[in-house]
Amino acid sequence: MATKKLKAKAFIYAPQSKADCQADIKKLGDLQRDFMRVQADMNDEIARITKAATPKLESIQERIDTLQAGIQTWCEANRKDLCGSGKTANLITGEVQWRLRPPSIGVRGAETVIETLKRMGLERFVRVKEEPNKEAMLNEPDAVRGIAGITINSGVEDFTITPFAIEAQQ
Repeated sequence: MATKKLKAKAFIYAPQSKADCQADIKKLGDLQRDFMRVQADMNDEIARITKAATPKLESIQERIDTLQAGIQTWCEANRKDLCGSGKTANLITGEVQWRLRPPSIGVRGAETVIETLKRMGLERFVRVKEEPNKEAMLNEPDAVRGIAGITINSGVEDFTITPFAIEAQQ
């Protein structure tokens, strides 16, 4: 016989009176403002660290770029000796390789390209995407009610709490 696992119910806090609820909303506002202050301090610290490290990182990146360009120039000039008919050379401290990238297509101005392809009779290069029309389903929910995979959500009510705060003008 299988044993059932018992789940402990979590304690849920709830105010016990209107005064408690009002006090809790004030506490909520205080905590949200504290959260935003700590978050702002954290972002300020990140900005300070980034600003301090940027010159050193730029200097190191410049040296890396120079070394990479020099290594590539030498390897290109000596490719036949390094690789023979291959594409990889082991240089003890590392290896260099030459690889052809797979073909790719870049499309700018997709609408114009699609119109041109259609005009030239090249519709086979235009993809037609079918997908459920949610807007139409919302307009006629009775027609799709009961179809597996379709859920109609209506009358969902959200509860929001907005503690009062005054924003200072600069």
